[in-house]
Amino acid sequence: MKYRNEPIYTAAIATGRAMFGALRVRRTIIGAENLPASGGAVIAMTHFGYLEFALVEWALWLHNRRRIRFMAKKNVFDKPIVGSFMRNMKHIPVDMKAGATAYAAAVKALKSGELIGVFPEAGVSASYTIRDFKTGAARLAAEAGVPLVPLVLWGGQRLLTKNRKITLSERTNVPVVMVVGDPITVAPTDDAIEATAKLKTTMEGLLETAQKSYPVEGAGQWWFPRHLGGTAPTPEEAAAADAARDLRRAEAARKDK
Repeated sequence: MKYRNEPIYTAAIATGRAMFGALRVRRTIIGAENLPASGGAVIAMTHFGYLEFALVEWALWLHNRRRIRFMAKKNVFDKPIVGSFMRNMKHIPVDMKAGATAYAAAVKALKSGELIGVFPEAGVSASYTIRDFKTGAARLAAEAGVPLVPLVLWGGQRLLTKNRKITLSERTNVPVVMVVGDPITVAPTDDAIEATAKLKTTMEGLLETAQKSYPVEGAGQWWFPRHLGGTAPTPEEAAAADAARDLRRAEAARKDK
């Protein structure tokens, strides 16, 4: 696929590179040969922080100059400056209550040879463990007839994440490890739930590889899962905090009406 010049995307990449360079982010990619050189693909990613999308954009750009379009919550696009950038970079807004339009747009983009980035967990995991997956990534790959590429990113939560104020010094010299798995083929006749379970199991294995490859000891650290010796919330604690936050937002929205 031959890309047109996209100055906004190019500017965003340059800004991201400058930011990560200033922070001296140390990037390692395992399995980079699994990043598609051409054609459409669904890139399914873990979601432990708010900068995974920028880190993956950066990695793909440096690897083979390809661009990735993300499916992101509609409220991100509603913010004046950020929303303008997201639209100009051809990312796809997802209305969580009515996702058919976003789904159709993603299928069309995949069939035209685009890379579509998806967070199957549909939200940041504050426990830094992989949560249950939605079936959208597998269904997109099946319908568009493109590979499903699992990608785990570890360390990005140390830059910017949910429920944590991180100082500038804590963000400096942070190693980030990405592990890209073998592409998975999902046929139209495959069961989406089973394909999604396979994807999750695969990504849990890739996460173990990323954590074992990580050059910093995580025991006792806030950004490391509790079951591995860190002090992050347990999955149950994180889920309870998310539920309480959603309740507060719903109540605030009710009062605003």
